[in-house]
Amino acid sequence: MFQSKLLVFFTLFAVLILSACGESNTPMTAVAAENKTYKWKLVTTWPPNFPIFQEGVERFAEDVKTLSNGRLNIKVFAGGELVPALQAFDAVSQGTVEMSHGAAYYWAGKIPAGQFFTAVPFGMNAQGMNSWLYAGGGLELWRELYKPHNLVPFPMGNTGVQMGGWFNKKIDAIADLKGLKMRIPGLGGKVFAKAGGNPVLMAGGEIYTALDRGTIDATEWVGPFHDERLGLYRAAKYYYYPGWHEPGPVLELNVNSKAWASLSPDLQKTIEIAAAATNLWMLAQFEAKNLEALVTLKDKYNVQVLAFPDEVIAELRRLSSVVLEEEAAKDPDFKRIYQAYKTFADNNDRWNELSEAAYAKARNR
Repeated sequence: MFQSKLLVFFTLFAVLILSACGESNTPMTAVAAENKTYKWKLVTTWPPNFPIFQEGVERFAEDVKTLSNGRLNIKVFAGGELVPALQAFDAVSQGTVEMSHGAAYYWAGKIPAGQFFTAVPFGMNAQGMNSWLYAGGGLELWRELYKPHNLVPFPMGNTGVQMGGWFNKKIDAIADLKGLKMRIPGLGGKVFAKAGGNPVLMAGGEIYTALDRGTIDATEWVGPFHDERLGLYRAAKYYYYPGWHEPGPVLELNVNSKAWASLSPDLQKTIEIAAAATNLWMLAQFEAKNLEALVTLKDKYNVQVLAFPDEVIAELRRLSSVVLEEEAAKDPDFKRIYQAYKTFADNNDRWNELSEAAYAKARNR
């Protein structure tokens, strides 16, 4: 023990001598960075105590604290507790807080091309999105897009394929969508508008009341697990699938770029690893819990679970291509990222035909 303390003393003494002589101040800087502690704030777009979403962010904060040995402490605030839910992006961009959690398509009015980093109608599922972001150059494009906004984004969560939404009337033809007010964000909302509907953007905590009071006629949210907990079965009769508009929506962690640069490399790596772990955890939770909740909705609450008619799906698919081309023509960033996304998605589809899709077909023969 004495020898260990003596070694530490002489090491620090040598660092001080070198620094005083002007040889190097890097060791002292490194020591200071390794010993510094941080207290950060993270705001989300989710309601308080919201399962999987808010729960996952809380787990992320605990993981970071544990992995950093208490050097990076993150206090999590639900939507509205510190800033309004849909102002989370601005709060981090402006440096009011250090981190946020939400979905990139919530900021479509600021960054239209950012929608590719949540979900694309009839686009890639969770597996495809993870492949594009982690191994296909998607994350690099995302960070390049967010850089002018002083943000460093990370994928941190995925719901898997969602449901198509809750409606108070049956959808037998594409004409039945005309005039409907539906809570549906992102590119899916633009496709819905192209089909004659009226898309509405609102935070999750407002959805049930709006649907129950008739402020909106329909809503998509997430999937059976969350839709049951939100009580949407009390406000609408028909539950449609599939979630054509969100086949693999990614959730995002944003870090203020100046705050990020202030961290030592090991703390940056801690955030990166904890975010990836949360990304996996959230998707696993959805996959495990959705079917059980769907059975409850059908058997206990007598919800009518219906498939969109083939002609409706075909027309929505056609309109999705129209919307993507129109948006690409208006925004160079959108066009550039759309081309990169489409190239990867097309390759992913070709491989999927021989792997996942082929296996699913073989299994169900």
